[in-house]
Amino acid sequence: MEALTYTIELSPLEEGGFSVRVPALPGCVTWGTSFDHAVAMAREAIELWIEEMSEHGEPIPEERELARPVKLGVQVHRPALT
Repeated sequence: MEALTYTIELSPLEEGGFSVRVPALPGCVTWGTSFDHAVAMAREAIELWIEEMSEHGEPIPEERELARPVKLGVQVHRPALT
């Protein structure tokens, strides 16, 4: 069995926990009560998504380049108050 890697996007939920989306797999979404639970649920959702598509003879998208969010500090100058 070939190993595939997919980027997941986790967003904190107002009521607690995280929602999870898999951009490369349309409609593949889930959630978890904690960060670790959300990651585990994402893995399960991806496996089920791939299994379902395979059973229907649909192609399984491969993520060619992992989407990596970048957090970057940018320094700017504030205008002087006159």
